[in-house]
Amino acid sequence: MCLLFETIRVENGEALHLTWHERRMNRSVCEIWGETVLFALRPVINVPDEFLVGVVRCNITYGSDIRGITFKKYEKRIIRSLKLVYCDTIDYHLKYTDREVPQSLFMLRGASDEIIVVKNGLITDTTISNLIFFDGKNWFTPANPLLKGTCRDRLVAEGRLIERDIPPGDIDRFTGCKLINAMRDPDEEELIPMYEIT
Repeated sequence: MCLLFETIRVENGEALHLTWHERRMNRSVCEIWGETVLFALRPVINVPDEFLVGVVRCNITYGSDIRGITFKKYEKRIIRSLKLVYCDTIDYHLKYTDREVPQSLFMLRGASDEIIVVKNGLITDTTISNLIFFDGKNWFTPANPLLKGTCRDRLVAEGRLIERDIPPGDIDRFTGCKLINAMRDPDEEELIPMYEIT
């Protein structure tokens, strides 16, 4: 069975939003192994001295228990253009370390920086993030993403995002979109205009 992983944003030595990561880890282990595990991340995330300043990516690899924790300075990949790629068979509702299928779809991006996966006629995610769309007033996110990210779930719970089915034909109704995940805070992300989606 393939292991899972969790990516956590560490900012100036503090691991952020751990409750949301613990919830997803607990649900994933219960689904795969049928075990009730209550992960407590704060006691096990010991940030090394060299990573106490700035934004750091913490990766936790786990099965029914934690197998490894690594830290790396975060270097954000700049994404300014997106390409729609259609695939009805992809299943990535759990965050597996095996990313062969998303990576194979990413290779279809052509001249674009990243892809948007369209599954069963609906916009879902990029290969690295959830998506949020702005209509000039409200922010919307696909109701059925490939992976329910912790940032996405938190913003939905806070009432900052509205879940909605978004077919490709509807994207022109929006002024732009942003990529969000544990490392990509929506307030820090630039709006990608709709004409950059092909």
